[in-house]
Amino acid sequence: MILLSVKYTARPGGGEKFVREITDSGILDAVRAEDGCISYDYYFSAESPDTVLLIEKWVSPEQQEAHLQSAHMAELMRIKEKYILNTAVEKAVL
Repeated sequence: MILLSVKYTARPGGGEKFVREITDSGILDAVRAEDGCISYDYYFSAESPDTVLLIEKWVSPEQQEAHLQSAHMAELMRIKEKYILNTAVEKAVL
């Protein structure tokens, strides 16, 4: 299993807008329906509203890599450019 922790630092006021646009566009549902996706969940910091944490779990590295090549991930990258200043990723194989 692959576990990813993705910390997004948004522009002021952008954290909630970022996640809302991903959800409203259907990207979140599309990712969760992908082969090998165990979970894909966003969380907000209680202390910093412009910090968003994404926790992803995938069955295999190959399925997680295929996810990155999907059309909806290309759309997510376009949305990310509008709202996100910095992204930090930690990856673990369990």
